Amino acid sequence: MDQSELQRLVENISLKSFNKPFLHEARFNPRLRTTGGRYLLRSHDIELNPKQFQAHGLEELVAIIKHELCHYHLHLEGRGYMHRDQEFKELLHRVGGSRYCREIPGMRRQEGFNHVYECKECNLIYKRKRRINTVKYVCGKCKGKLRKKL
Repeated sequence: MDQSELQRLVENISLKSFNKPFLHEARFNPRLRTTGGRYLLRSHDIELNPKQFQAHGLEELVAIIKHELCHYHLHLEGRGYMHRDQEFKELLHRVGGSRYCREIPGMRRQEGFNHVYECKECNLIYKRKRRINTVKYVCGKCKGKLRKKL
């Protein structure tokens, strides 16, 4: 699917599901990694993750487009367009959009911890991706000194 086909698809979904036209640009953004798409508040454009389409097909892409169109139409109308707003949740449910996108195989975030610290007093373990200054920071539980664990 190229950009012009995507644009037509978004315009058609907007007319069929929302009975309102989509007047801005829809495009694939290959730099998106952990999200299915995003609505840009300033330009009102919609960017979609092409990896979602490649991994899960047209049905998942349509659900993501409906999600982003909910943000789009509610924002332009001055109504609650954020995920936490009740209007957003109701519209999303009504049009059948997805609340969360599916995980792309091989794109899972690494959860490795590079640094492990232990409190000298209460032996509480702290796992961190970034190194911390053990002179400046202390244990949050007992205020004891921290030491780097190997």
